[in-house]
Amino acid sequence: LSNEVEKVSIVYSELFEIDRDGNWFVLKLQEEMGELIQSYLMMIKQGRHKGKTPEEIKKNFRHEVADVFSHVLLLAKFYDIDLEKEVEEKWLKWRSK
Repeated sequence: LSNEVEKVSIVYSELFEIDRDGNWFVLKLQEEMGELIQSYLMMIKQGRHKGKTPEEIKKNFRHEVADVFSHVLLLAKFYDIDLEKEVEEKWLKWRSK
């Protein structure tokens, strides 16, 4: 999945002439988090609905979660982080406790 997301990100960066450096990966993730929060606020009726139906708002929220997830994958790939290993060490060690 990381490799497929990477391919799309490369196309995006070439299309918009973006230099994908470490700053870009972190700041793009922050941007996507902002969009996720905005869509969440719309979903819980704490933000303007901007003319969208509840179904459109929920769909947008799901898309924003996917954006954040994809940008986490990209960030990890850029810094050569083995997410499976890190999740195992950080989170899954608690399974047996």
